[in-house]
Amino acid sequence: MKQLITFAFLGCLLSCKPEVKNTKLYGPVFGTSYSVIYDSEVDYQKQLDSLFYVINKSMSTYQTNSDISKINRNEVSTIDNHFIKVFEISKEIYENTQGVFDPTIGALVNAWDFGPEGNIRNLDSLKIDSLMLSVGFDKVKRVGYHIEKPQGTFIDFNAIAKGYGVDVVADFLESQRVTNYLVEIGGEIRLSGVNTEKQQPWKVGVEMPHFDGTQSILKAITLSDEAMATSGTYRKFKVDDQGNRYAHIIDTKTGYPSKTNVLSVSVITSNCASADAYATAFQAMGIEKVKVFLEKHPEIKAFFIFENDKGVFETLALNGFPEV
Repeated sequence: MKQLITFAFLGCLLSCKPEVKNTKLYGPVFGTSYSVIYDSEVDYQKQLDSLFYVINKSMSTYQTNSDISKINRNEVSTIDNHFIKVFEISKEIYENTQGVFDPTIGALVNAWDFGPEGNIRNLDSLKIDSLMLSVGFDKVKRVGYHIEKPQGTFIDFNAIAKGYGVDVVADFLESQRVTNYLVEIGGEIRLSGVNTEKQQPWKVGVEMPHFDGTQSILKAITLSDEAMATSGTYRKFKVDDQGNRYAHIIDTKTGYPSKTNVLSVSVITSNCASADAYATAFQAMGIEKVKVFLEKHPEIKAFFIFENDKGVFETLALNGFPEV
């Protein structure tokens, strides 16, 4: 009898495995929303709230008391390590893209009413030319924990901050020895391991462009130990009197919104800050220039959704971007 009980106990150990449940945290942040899924029973909500607070305090152009807002007002302000990391990543991508990605385009973003400060009335070529005099990330210098810039230069990290926020949360989870997670902020994503609750690899969706605000998935892809960010022109755009559609991404060479047939660019890299920044840059560069760029950067994968000459949607996957 004792032997039967022992075998029964061992059988239960082998077959009666406890059901694995992910912890799921959601909420608003950075003017959008976030979701974090990970395979630990520990609730890290307070820690995430603290991280988001610090990042906003450092780099939010929508907060008047943030470090970046003080710097833009030319007030003396000490920057933190988050600011430094984003600054250095931005410098690298600014140089790699020959200035297409440029955080100092913020004054023009505001002028065209795509930013936090509202638009300039009666915007004309003279005002645009005047504002362009302050554009150029090469004019901005970091000296230790201080930023030196021209008087009129406006720094805006919104094209990289969401991705960086994803990385901060992912790095925190890894510091807590969490190896299976999905972190998403406003559609920017970083993943590690697998979805332990479903015992499957993580799957994420590439969104189908819709100008009416509705949402649907074009395709789902499997990712692990990578980050993906998407830049789309189908939600924030302007239309001129001739019906031409202009993207919210400002051309850093002209100061005008980009006129483009590219509706969406998704980028996969090892970290989300870089993916976020490159997605913005690729939107402005256009497909042909991105093809040339990616020949020298095989570590970056890209997926375009665009309109052809007949107004029909087409797609293009580059550098091994997952097809399924």
